[in-house]
Amino acid sequence: MEALSQYLKEQLQLPEVEAHALLRYWQKPKSLKRNDFLTRQGQVENHLYYIRQGTLGIFYDIEENEQVVGFGYADTLICSFPSFIRNHPSDYYIQALGATELIGISRSDFYRLLDEYPRIEHLWRQMLEEALLGRIEREIDLLTISPRERIQRLLNRSPHIFQLIPNKYIASYLRMTPETLSRNMRQP
Repeated sequence: MEALSQYLKEQLQLPEVEAHALLRYWQKPKSLKRNDFLTRQGQVENHLYYIRQGTLGIFYDIEENEQVVGFGYADTLICSFPSFIRNHPSDYYIQALGATELIGISRSDFYRLLDEYPRIEHLWRQMLEEALLGRIEREIDLLTISPRERIQRLLNRSPHIFQLIPNKYIASYLRMTPETLSRNMRQP
């Protein structure tokens, strides 16, 4: 809980009262081994998770091909956001890429806190806005720039990804083969 407390207070800059309110409800610890599912396709996402340690991939099947659409790693939040927000079955699945430790808050508790604490609601809205902007940038990247430029933009935005995530998943995320990723990473 110490890491989550620091995350809420330092990274999210939540005042003490709101941070303590949130901490009270993060009650669902979860341990995953490599390839374990956090969320399965078709499951309704009932929890928002804070990743204590480890890495996860967010996958979407396109015509029976597994496509990486995002990642989760230590000190970030993760869930199938469309399912969590709409309370509908998930189109995505989230799977551990290695041993992962998480702690979760239920959807009902989280939304109750949003109603009770305007500062938490404001911060949640800001996080969703940033996530939306990131998704729009990613779509533009995938539609308009070369593989080499996609790699460089990811390196500029999130260089740590290349230390945490196996290249085959990064290649899928960037919509290229692992060979194309490798070749472009070697070029000066």
